[in-house]
Amino acid sequence: MSEEKAEVKTLPTFEAGPLASPGNTYAPILSRNEAVKDAQRLKTFQELRDKYVLKKVLFEDPLFPANNNSLFKTRRAPLDIKWKRPREICENPQFIIGGADRTDICQGDLGDCWLLAAIACLTLNEKLLYRVIPPDQSFTENYAGIFHFQFWRYGEWVDVVVDDRIPTSNNKLVFTSSGKKNEFWSALLEKAYAKLHGSYEALSGGNTLEAMEDFTGGVTEYFHVRETQQELFQIMKKALERGSLMCCGIEDLVPQNRAVRTPTGLVKGHAYSITGVEQDSKDIQIRLMRLRDPWGVSPLPTCKSKDWPSLASSEEEKQRLQPVEELGEFWMSYENFYNNFTRVEICNLTPDTLKNDCMANWTVTVHEGRWVNGCSAGGCRNFPDTFWTNPQYRIRLMEEDDGGKGCTMVIALMQKERRKEHLMGPVIHAIGFFVYEVPKKLHGSNTPLSKAFFQQNSSVAKSKSYVNLREVTERVQLKPGEYVIVPSTFDPNLECEFILRIFTEKKSTSRLIEDPVQDERPETMEKRKLKLGQPPEESEEDKHFRQIYQQVAGTDMEICANDLKILLNGVVAKYIDLKAAIFSLESCRSMIALMDTDGSGKINLQEFKHLWKKIKQWRMIFTRYDVDQSGTISSFEMRNAVQDAGFRLNNQLYNIITMRYADKNLELDFDSYISCMVRLEGMFRAFQAFDKDGDGVIKLNVVEWLQLTMYA
Repeated sequence: MSEEKAEVKTLPTFEAGPLASPGNTYAPILSRNEAVKDAQRLKTFQELRDKYVLKKVLFEDPLFPANNNSLFKTRRAPLDIKWKRPREICENPQFIIGGADRTDICQGDLGDCWLLAAIACLTLNEKLLYRVIPPDQSFTENYAGIFHFQFWRYGEWVDVVVDDRIPTSNNKLVFTSSGKKNEFWSALLEKAYAKLHGSYEALSGGNTLEAMEDFTGGVTEYFHVRETQQELFQIMKKALERGSLMCCGIEDLVPQNRAVRTPTGLVKGHAYSITGVEQDSKDIQIRLMRLRDPWGVSPLPTCKSKDWPSLASSEEEKQRLQPVEELGEFWMSYENFYNNFTRVEICNLTPDTLKNDCMANWTVTVHEGRWVNGCSAGGCRNFPDTFWTNPQYRIRLMEEDDGGKGCTMVIALMQKERRKEHLMGPVIHAIGFFVYEVPKKLHGSNTPLSKAFFQQNSSVAKSKSYVNLREVTERVQLKPGEYVIVPSTFDPNLECEFILRIFTEKKSTSRLIEDPVQDERPETMEKRKLKLGQPPEESEEDKHFRQIYQQVAGTDMEICANDLKILLNGVVAKYIDLKAAIFSLESCRSMIALMDTDGSGKINLQEFKHLWKKIKQWRMIFTRYDVDQSGTISSFEMRNAVQDAGFRLNNQLYNIITMRYADKNLELDFDSYISCMVRLEGMFRAFQAFDKDGDGVIKLNVVEWLQLTMYA
């Protein structure tokens, strides 16, 4: 039996700074209804801008209004906020002056250094920058108070439109600003990103990897500086040469809600941009790194290096390397960096980076999935009773990479964090994945790997650890064959949507593996009818039930749902060793509907006996999983119970069962369990009755559909 365990690491987010307070709002120039209708029509930026230019009015965004809700959701702050347009703040406002660069991002009273550090890195790659910030925008030509930005969100690029009203206090920007007082692209980019997440407050605290990925759609990786096996300097140098975005930080042993300055002048819990990694061609011992603090503060001189001019071979090169110290940019030696910083975050535009020098054309597949509380959120390998319920993705690696050293695969698992829903910042679970080789006898199978398989087999690859990052990435090398990737949260019952991206250098195929939905019970419809007409010899139990039945039934010897409730509850405690096993009227109605062959709303003695036989069979399954004899089974155990009863379902149906029949503790009592089994059998039986040609497809009109579903 495999005793493999998963490790979990918790990474603190970068600092959450002070937040600005609410202020005034402006009366809309257009009616709110008209503005909302414009937004709901999903018009493009160009269409909206042209409309407002033609009307000669300034756009006011109804979906992100200039009021308190766009600032924060949970508290007020001391500053008096006034929302102003750039023309109200200064003369001759400009969108971008002389090209957007890393000196245009100065942090304000919001703890989003992680975002600003990523923006500073973005400015180093002009192609990427102008994908995020479309350049055809200004405060002069076709100006209508409307701007737009583009972000990569979970597999697609989205266009975010905002008006240009920005929070100010004493006529100064409260949040991000530029070193040039009349330049506003960085402030408007921050506003668009805040709109994407629901409020400015939602940006308070985070990881630079999130923003870097939203700017590029790239593949993210993080490194603990002192735990990295490879030469980190060369990794970073290569990454920058390939256009990767890169940030770093100093983690505190005890994460705090505020940044802490060290004796060197560097700040713990704060994000820095890495804007240069250089090595002296004459003296290879001189290895330097250029960093930038979004606060615009340089560390103490003892932390900085003055060797950077030796890197320049010309005056032009010297200009390129010149740090802008008044805006918090500085050079430091790699050795100094290694001794002070603990964490490096890299966002690669493709999986080519880091660990090899070759470039490849990658095959990529993307799967969207969901972990559902009590059903498919089984947690990691440390929870063997539920790990097998996680979604399983089967991948087939068809050929080795060039060079014959196996198949390279980069696995990127991203959770859809919910800054909008959680007002105090994102809820980031610790996530990871395991990879298992599929035995040859199971190649081509559409059946998920079982609980027993995971208990008896170890993984062939896995993420280094479970980490509370939005995305975890791992590069693995495997031989050609079939494998199963099992993504999960570290703990079970943590609900979240996710995206799984799989990159391979050679051709591969991958798909979600789920049981086909089918009825695998041994009895057929014909056998079932024969059993109803040819009852077996009565047992003592049958005789006892017949006597009670005759007392409850009327002269027609048939019983309704109320009669059935009296009958079952009068005898179930005696014949079923279950605590508080009381049948509800609703479950009894379902049982009547299951056995009622003539549509009378009643069942006869023979039908009752057949029903009782089913209840006994289902009871044996229930007690098998009710190990502690509590009278309940968990929603995870219900999956096994359903399979033991002969029903094959997929994850979506198991989710529905959990929502419909489990209580708030994700437990099912005997009555709920029987109700579910009755409904499953009834619906399968009805489907089979309509599926006369056996092709698995039926066609119903509205009357048939209502008759089928209302009396189930």
